[in-house]
Amino acid sequence: MTGEAGARELRSDEFGLAEKLWENYHQTKGDPSIDRVFGVFSGNALVSVARCRRHPDGYEVDGVFTPEDLRGHGYAKLAVAALVEACHHDLLYMHAILGLVPFYRAFGFESIDESGLPPTIRARFAFALGEMEGSNVQPMKRGPGLKLAEFRELLKNSVQRRN
Repeated sequence: MTGEAGARELRSDEFGLAEKLWENYHQTKGDPSIDRVFGVFSGNALVSVARCRRHPDGYEVDGVFTPEDLRGHGYAKLAVAALVEACHHDLLYMHAILGLVPFYRAFGFESIDESGLPPTIRARFAFALGEMEGSNVQPMKRGPGLKLAEFRELLKNSVQRRN
């Protein structure tokens, strides 16, 4: 891939592109009736995705994925930034992999106790039986709002050109 990457929300007829990328990530599927999916394109190729799913009691960020051979170029950062910018009016929740908690903190997410998750979002990890850390995840939330100056600094130089 050459050139600069750009992020945008996918149209519902483009969800298949995300699902192709997600084949190697829990076989995730998108549902246009409840999902907003954001993608990063390098040229014509989709290189990273992030999803915001509407639940009856809240919005969940998940499906953040960049294939291993495309990592290290800031693509996931662009995907999450596009999602946060578009969904910044809503309270967002997620189950962050423990090693990625600092990454999500940069976008304004903060660690919370499992009991702070809305019931339908918490139910996705019911198998953990109250032991999220043992499942290698940390519940997080991000309050509404967008601090543009911080956001611009975060994205500054986040994508490197590949030669």
